[in-house]
Amino acid sequence: MKKFRFLVALTTRDNDYQQEQEAAARETARRLGVDVEIIDANNDPINQSQQLLQFVQSAAGRPDAIITEPVGGTALPTVARAAVDAGIGWVVLNREIDYDIAAIRRIRNVPVFRITSNHEEIGRIQGRQYTALLPKGGSVLYVEGPSNSSAARQRTAGMYETKAANIQIRTLKGEWTTESAQRAVQAWLRLSTSAKAQIDLIGCQNDAMALGARKVFQELANAAERAHWVSLPYTGCDGLPQGGQKWVREALLAATVVVPANTGLAIEMLVKQLAARSGKE
Repeated sequence: MKKFRFLVALTTRDNDYQQEQEAAARETARRLGVDVEIIDANNDPINQSQQLLQFVQSAAGRPDAIITEPVGGTALPTVARAAVDAGIGWVVLNREIDYDIAAIRRIRNVPVFRITSNHEEIGRIQGRQYTALLPKGGSVLYVEGPSNSSAARQRTAGMYETKAANIQIRTLKGEWTTESAQRAVQAWLRLSTSAKAQIDLIGCQNDAMALGARKVFQELANAAERAHWVSLPYTGCDGLPQGGQKWVREALLAATVVVPANTGLAIEMLVKQLAARSGKE
Protein backbone atom coordinates (compact mmCIF):
# COMPACT_ATOMS: atom_id res chain seq x y z
CA MET A 1 0.00 0.00 0.00
CA LYS A 2 1.15 3.52 -0.76
CA LYS A 3 2.69 5.43 2.14
CA PHE A 4 0.41 8.39 2.70
CA ARG A 5 1.67 11.90 3.36
CA PHE A 6 -0.37 14.43 5.33
CA LEU A 7 0.04 18.13 6.04
CA VAL A 8 -1.15 19.35 9.45
CA ALA A 9 -1.66 23.12 9.57
CA LEU A 10 -1.96 24.44 13.13
CA THR A 11 -2.90 27.94 14.23
CA THR A 12 0.24 28.54 16.31
CA ARG A 13 2.77 26.71 18.44
CA ASP A 14 2.38 29.20 21.28
CA ASN A 15 -0.24 27.39 23.34
CA ASP A 16 -0.18 23.99 24.94
CA TYR A 17 -3.24 22.63 23.13
CA GLN A 18 -1.70 23.28 19.73
CA GLN A 19 1.51 21.67 20.98
CA GLU A 20 -0.55 18.63 22.02
CA GLN A 21 -2.17 18.62 18.57
CA GLU A 22 1.31 18.41 17.06
CA ALA A 23 2.41 15.65 19.44
CA ALA A 24 -0.74 13.61 18.77
CA ALA A 25 -0.30 13.97 15.01
CA ARG A 26 3.32 12.82 15.13
CA GLU A 27 2.58 9.85 17.40
CA THR A 28 -0.38 8.68 15.31
CA ALA A 29 1.57 9.09 12.06
CA ARG A 30 4.44 7.05 13.51
CA ARG A 31 2.07 4.32 14.69
CA LEU A 32 0.26 4.08 11.36
CA GLY A 33 3.35 4.41 9.19
CA VAL A 34 2.43 7.63 7.41
CA ASP A 35 4.46 10.77 6.80
CA VAL A 36 3.30 13.99 8.41
CA GLU A 37 4.52 17.55 7.98
CA ILE A 38 3.41 20.12 10.52
CA ILE A 39 3.29 23.87 9.99
CA ASP A 40 1.74 26.75 11.89
CA ALA A 41 0.40 30.13 10.81
CA ASN A 42 1.56 32.20 13.80
CA ASN A 43 -2.11 33.07 14.37
CA ASP A 44 -2.28 34.88 11.00
CA PRO A 45 -5.22 33.85 8.76
CA ILE A 46 -3.72 35.36 5.59
CA ASN A 47 -0.43 33.59 6.23
CA GLN A 48 -2.29 30.32 6.79
CA SER A 49 -4.21 30.61 3.52
CA GLN A 50 -1.03 31.40 1.58
CA GLN A 51 0.86 28.53 3.22
CA LEU A 52 -1.82 26.03 2.27
CA LEU A 53 -2.20 27.27 -1.29
CA GLN A 54 1.55 26.86 -1.79
CA PHE A 55 1.28 23.18 -0.84
CA VAL A 56 -1.79 22.70 -3.03
CA GLN A 57 -0.10 24.28 -6.04
CA SER A 58 3.23 22.48 -5.58
CA ALA A 59 3.29 19.27 -7.62
CA ALA A 60 6.39 17.99 -5.80
CA GLY A 61 5.26 18.80 -2.26
CA ARG A 62 1.57 18.02 -2.64
CA PRO A 63 0.22 15.92 0.29
CA ASP A 64 -2.47 13.26 0.12
CA ALA A 65 -4.54 15.27 2.59
CA ILE A 66 -4.51 18.50 4.57
CA ILE A 67 -5.66 18.69 8.19
CA THR A 68 -6.15 22.28 9.25
CA GLU A 69 -7.38 24.20 12.27
CA PRO A 70 -8.33 27.55 10.72
CA VAL A 71 -7.09 30.76 12.30
CA GLY A 72 -9.62 33.17 10.80
CA GLY A 73 -13.36 33.46 10.75
CA THR A 74 -13.93 30.97 7.93
CA ALA A 75 -13.05 27.35 7.24
CA LEU A 76 -10.96 28.42 4.22
CA PRO A 77 -13.49 27.72 1.42
CA THR A 78 -11.20 28.84 -1.43
CA VAL A 79 -8.35 26.64 -0.21
CA ALA A 80 -10.74 23.74 0.39
CA ARG A 81 -11.99 23.82 -3.20
CA ALA A 82 -8.48 24.18 -4.61
CA ALA A 83 -7.20 21.29 -2.49
CA VAL A 84 -10.00 18.90 -3.39
CA ASP A 85 -9.79 19.90 -7.07
CA ALA A 86 -6.10 18.91 -6.90
CA GLY A 87 -7.02 15.51 -5.43
CA ILE A 88 -6.05 16.39 -1.85
CA GLY A 89 -8.21 15.29 1.07
CA TRP A 90 -9.48 18.08 3.32
CA VAL A 91 -10.12 17.97 7.08
CA VAL A 92 -11.17 20.92 9.24
CA LEU A 93 -10.64 20.83 13.01
CA ASN A 94 -12.55 22.74 15.70
CA ARG A 95 -14.40 25.05 13.34
CA GLU A 96 -17.88 25.34 11.88
CA ILE A 97 -17.76 24.82 8.10
CA ASP A 98 -19.37 27.83 6.42
CA TYR A 99 -19.76 26.28 2.96
CA ASP A 100 -21.52 23.35 1.30
CA ILE A 101 -19.35 20.38 2.22
CA ALA A 102 -21.45 18.07 0.03
CA ALA A 103 -20.65 20.24 -2.99
CA ILE A 104 -16.94 20.12 -2.13
CA ARG A 105 -17.11 16.32 -1.93
CA ARG A 106 -18.60 16.14 -5.42
CA ILE A 107 -15.49 17.78 -6.95
CA ARG A 108 -13.24 14.74 -6.50
CA ASN A 109 -13.35 11.36 -4.78
CA VAL A 110 -11.20 12.35 -1.79
CA PRO A 111 -12.01 12.46 1.95
CA VAL A 112 -13.60 15.72 3.13
CA PHE A 113 -14.83 16.01 6.72
CA ARG A 114 -14.78 17.98 9.96
CA ILE A 115 -13.83 16.96 13.51
CA THR A 116 -14.57 19.17 16.47
CA SER A 117 -15.01 19.04 20.20
CA ASN A 118 -18.39 20.08 21.60
CA HIS A 119 -17.44 23.65 22.45
CA GLU A 120 -20.88 24.62 23.74
CA GLU A 121 -20.68 21.77 26.25
CA ILE A 122 -17.17 22.89 27.21
CA GLY A 123 -18.67 26.31 27.93
CA ARG A 124 -21.49 24.73 29.94
CA ILE A 125 -18.93 22.92 32.08
CA GLN A 126 -17.11 26.20 32.69
CA GLY A 127 -20.38 27.87 33.65
CA ARG A 128 -21.02 25.12 36.20
CA GLN A 129 -17.48 25.53 37.53
CA TYR A 130 -18.06 29.27 38.07
CA THR A 131 -21.28 28.50 39.93
CA ALA A 132 -19.52 25.96 42.16
CA LEU A 133 -16.58 28.26 42.86
CA LEU A 134 -18.81 31.28 43.55
CA PRO A 135 -21.78 29.81 45.49
CA LYS A 136 -22.84 33.29 46.65
CA GLY A 137 -22.44 34.82 43.21
CA GLY A 138 -19.91 37.40 42.15
CA SER A 139 -18.08 38.74 39.14
CA VAL A 140 -15.87 36.90 36.65
CA LEU A 141 -13.15 38.50 34.55
CA TYR A 142 -13.62 36.33 31.47
CA VAL A 143 -10.91 36.07 28.81
CA GLU A 144 -12.36 34.74 25.55
CA GLY A 145 -10.69 33.53 22.41
CA PRO A 146 -10.84 35.73 19.29
CA SER A 147 -14.17 37.03 17.97
CA ASN A 148 -13.74 35.19 14.66
CA SER A 149 -13.42 31.81 16.38
CA SER A 150 -16.58 29.69 16.36
CA ALA A 151 -15.11 27.66 19.25
CA ALA A 152 -14.79 30.82 21.34
CA ARG A 153 -18.33 31.94 20.53
CA GLN A 154 -19.75 28.52 21.34
CA ARG A 155 -17.88 28.29 24.64
CA THR A 156 -19.22 31.70 25.63
CA ALA A 157 -22.78 30.72 24.71
CA GLY A 158 -22.52 27.49 26.69
CA MET A 159 -21.09 29.28 29.72
CA TYR A 160 -24.00 31.74 29.80
CA GLU A 161 -26.45 28.82 29.71
CA THR A 162 -25.23 27.30 32.96
CA LYS A 163 -23.67 30.01 35.10
CA ALA A 164 -25.76 31.16 38.04
CA ALA A 165 -27.86 34.28 37.47
CA ASN A 166 -26.02 36.10 40.26
CA ILE A 167 -22.65 35.75 38.51
CA GLN A 168 -21.69 38.74 36.37
CA ILE A 169 -19.28 38.48 33.43
CA ARG A 170 -16.72 41.11 32.35
CA THR A 171 -15.24 40.07 29.02
CA LEU A 172 -11.74 40.56 27.61
CA LYS A 173 -10.47 39.26 24.26
CA GLY A 174 -7.43 37.02 23.84
CA GLU A 175 -5.99 34.93 21.02
CA TRP A 176 -5.53 31.58 22.79
CA THR A 177 -1.95 32.41 23.88
CA THR A 178 -0.36 33.36 27.20
CA GLU A 179 0.96 36.59 25.71
CA SER A 180 -2.39 37.66 24.29
CA ALA A 181 -4.06 37.26 27.69
CA GLN A 182 -1.27 39.27 29.30
CA ARG A 183 -1.86 42.11 26.84
CA ALA A 184 -5.63 42.00 27.39
CA VAL A 185 -5.35 42.08 31.19
CA GLN A 186 -2.68 44.79 31.15
CA ALA A 187 -4.90 46.94 28.93
CA TRP A 188 -7.85 46.37 31.27
CA LEU A 189 -5.79 47.35 34.32
CA ARG A 190 -4.93 50.65 32.66
CA LEU A 191 -8.64 51.56 32.54
CA SER A 192 -9.82 53.73 35.41
CA THR A 193 -12.85 51.49 35.86
CA SER A 194 -10.70 48.47 36.68
CA ALA A 195 -9.64 49.96 40.02
CA LYS A 196 -13.27 49.96 41.17
CA ALA A 197 -14.15 46.57 39.72
CA GLN A 198 -14.98 43.81 42.19
CA ILE A 199 -13.66 40.63 40.56
CA ASP A 200 -14.06 37.28 42.31
CA LEU A 201 -12.72 34.83 39.71
CA ILE A 202 -10.56 34.88 36.58
CA GLY A 203 -12.12 32.58 33.96
CA CYS A 204 -10.37 31.90 30.66
CA GLN A 205 -11.31 29.88 27.61
CA ASN A 206 -8.01 28.02 27.69
CA ASP A 207 -5.30 27.25 30.21
CA ALA A 208 -2.61 29.24 28.42
CA MET A 209 -4.63 32.44 28.74
CA ALA A 210 -5.36 31.67 32.40
CA LEU A 211 -1.63 31.45 33.08
CA GLY A 212 -1.08 34.67 31.14
CA ALA A 213 -3.68 36.51 33.20
CA ARG A 214 -2.24 35.16 36.44
CA LYS A 215 1.26 36.24 35.40
CA VAL A 216 0.15 39.86 35.03
CA PHE A 217 -1.27 39.93 38.54
CA GLN A 218 1.79 38.17 39.97
CA GLU A 219 3.92 41.01 38.65
CA LEU A 220 1.93 43.90 40.17
CA ALA A 221 4.19 46.26 42.09
CA ASN A 222 1.74 46.86 44.94
CA ALA A 223 2.11 43.93 47.35
CA ALA A 224 -1.43 44.14 48.73
CA GLU A 225 -2.98 44.27 45.26
CA ARG A 226 -0.73 41.44 44.10
CA ALA A 227 -1.71 39.26 47.06
CA HIS A 228 -5.41 39.94 46.46
CA TRP A 229 -5.39 39.11 42.75
CA VAL A 230 -3.22 36.01 43.11
CA SER A 231 -5.53 34.68 45.83
CA LEU A 232 -8.51 34.56 43.44
CA PRO A 233 -9.48 31.33 41.67
CA TYR A 234 -8.27 31.01 38.07
CA THR A 235 -9.85 28.57 35.63
CA GLY A 236 -9.01 27.48 32.11
CA CYS A 237 -9.67 24.81 29.55
CA ASP A 238 -7.74 22.14 27.59
CA GLY A 239 -6.60 20.21 30.65
CA LEU A 240 -3.50 18.61 29.21
CA PRO A 241 -1.54 16.29 31.52
CA GLN A 242 1.50 18.58 31.62
CA GLY A 243 -0.60 21.75 31.25
CA GLY A 244 -3.92 22.41 32.91
CA GLN A 245 -4.04 19.21 34.96
CA LYS A 246 -0.55 19.88 36.32
CA TRP A 247 -1.42 23.52 37.06
CA VAL A 248 -4.52 22.46 38.98
CA ARG A 249 -2.39 20.11 41.10
CA GLU A 250 0.04 22.97 41.71
CA ALA A 251 -2.87 25.26 42.70
CA LEU A 252 -2.10 27.71 39.89
CA LEU A 253 -5.57 26.93 38.53
CA ALA A 254 -8.70 26.13 40.49
CA ALA A 255 -10.21 24.14 37.62
CA THR A 256 -9.82 23.21 33.98
CA VAL A 257 -11.77 21.27 31.34
CA VAL A 258 -10.06 18.32 29.64
CA VAL A 259 -10.29 18.60 25.84
CA PRO A 260 -8.54 15.79 23.93
CA ALA A 261 -6.43 16.59 20.87
CA ASN A 262 -8.13 15.49 17.65
CA THR A 263 -5.34 15.45 15.05
CA GLY A 264 -4.71 11.79 15.80
CA LEU A 265 -8.33 10.87 15.11
CA ALA A 266 -8.20 12.87 11.87
CA ILE A 267 -5.14 10.92 10.70
CA GLU A 268 -6.74 7.59 11.63
CA MET A 269 -9.88 8.44 9.65
CA LEU A 270 -7.88 9.64 6.65
CA VAL A 271 -5.77 6.48 6.55
CA LYS A 272 -8.89 4.31 6.72
CA GLN A 273 -10.71 6.23 3.99
CA LEU A 274 -7.72 6.58 1.67
CA ALA A 275 -6.81 2.90 2.06
CA ALA A 276 -10.39 1.93 1.20
CA ARG A 277 -10.31 4.13 -1.88
CA SER A 278 -6.94 2.70 -2.94
CA GLY A 279 -8.36 -0.81 -2.68
CA LYS A 280 -11.16 0.05 -5.08
CA GLU A 281 -8.86 1.47 -7.75
